[in-house]
Amino acid sequence: MIRLSGPDALQFALDVFRAPPGSAFDNPNRAQLGSIVDPRTGIKIDQAVATWFKAPRSYTGEDVVELSCHGSPPVLAQVLELLTTRGARIAEPGEFTYRAFFNRRIDLTQAQAVRDLIDAQTQYQALVAGRQLEGALSSRLNPFKESLIEIIVQLESSVEFVEDDLTIEAESGLLKRIEHLIAGLRELEKSFSFGKFVREGFDLSIVGRPNVGKSSVFNRLIGSDRAIVTEVPGTTRDALYETTSISGVPVRLIDTAGIRETSDVVESIGISRTRAAIADADIVLLVIDRSEPLTIEDQNLVESLENRNAIVALNKCDLPEATGSSAIARLCASAIEISALSGQGFDLLTRGIFDRLAGEAGPEREDVLVTDARQHAAVRAALTSLDVALGLLKGGELEEIILLKLRGALESLGEITGETLNEDILGQIFSTFCIGK
Repeated sequence: MIRLSGPDALQFALDVFRAPPGSAFDNPNRAQLGSIVDPRTGIKIDQAVATWFKAPRSYTGEDVVELSCHGSPPVLAQVLELLTTRGARIAEPGEFTYRAFFNRRIDLTQAQAVRDLIDAQTQYQALVAGRQLEGALSSRLNPFKESLIEIIVQLESSVEFVEDDLTIEAESGLLKRIEHLIAGLRELEKSFSFGKFVREGFDLSIVGRPNVGKSSVFNRLIGSDRAIVTEVPGTTRDALYETTSISGVPVRLIDTAGIRETSDVVESIGISRTRAAIADADIVLLVIDRSEPLTIEDQNLVESLENRNAIVALNKCDLPEATGSSAIARLCASAIEISALSGQGFDLLTRGIFDRLAGEAGPEREDVLVTDARQHAAVRAALTSLDVALGLLKGGELEEIILLKLRGALESLGEITGETLNEDILGQIFSTFCIGK
């Protein structure tokens, strides 16, 4: 499909599109079958369907014409060449969505959701982006902005009109409203801890001593025999990476070399890389062989992950237990029993991984998630300004000083929806879009 947008879109389309005899391409929002013809030679290039969307009821808010051709690259190149010789130009990345934003068809949160929806790799990512595209985040922010504006107006009145000086009761009411604003925005800000993983994915390192079944767990999680599995300890010498998803969230699985004391130079390098993978991972999955007695290496690994976001999986639950339940309980009370051979316990494991990642959020949660770092920074900036304003109000500071902080908070919230951003930042945002959007 070739899309034209702008005041001359219809005229450019009429220059190259010919409707069949007895029909006319002059009714908006109706698809018309016809032909693309080179007006210079009269040669038919392709059969196509043309649809005209009259401003402002179009994606961009301008006149838009969409020409649906058969998709042959040489044919599309010819059509583009015809249109550019008539005066049209090739769109910049994200320019159609930028025009929709500029013409107030959508706000910036919805515009960014267009990109996220296109880039979505999982159904859950598409669901979250779809909510944003429908304006979920904007709707969540609007009550905060309206309440903040009301607070600002009340304070400005006390500055402009002496008779409207704040009473003790009014000041107490303002304090409560600002505290309520802070509480609501803090909840929204917290959602980014999970939202960033929904949008960008997360790293999960699978670690343990040699021959506990790390590679088998790795293969079971991705659903294929990607890693080599043998009974020989130290088979995995280097980190192996594979991408999959857990509960709709993209995850990069890292199968690491088993950690143990060794004089093998190559294996030592692999173990060093394992420790680096542990340090960089968002979640660490420690695999312990429950069919063997606990070793010093097992205990050292559990202790080394004490302050990390880690989950312990007791592998080989299809075999008799030899680790000792009391020893396991002392080390890791929330360990999950699994069998990489049969798949037993993997539903609990994937759920445990997701719960550790999401916290209070989840795929069934209908709440709004902040998924973009720029949006998160703006919410944090607004919270900082509100915290300062609250402290100033409690300390009896002049209303003019408090107003500066409150206006700063409002400006930060406006950055999220694009009301207070400058052209350079907007250009950076839309430059990440593909040409067609």
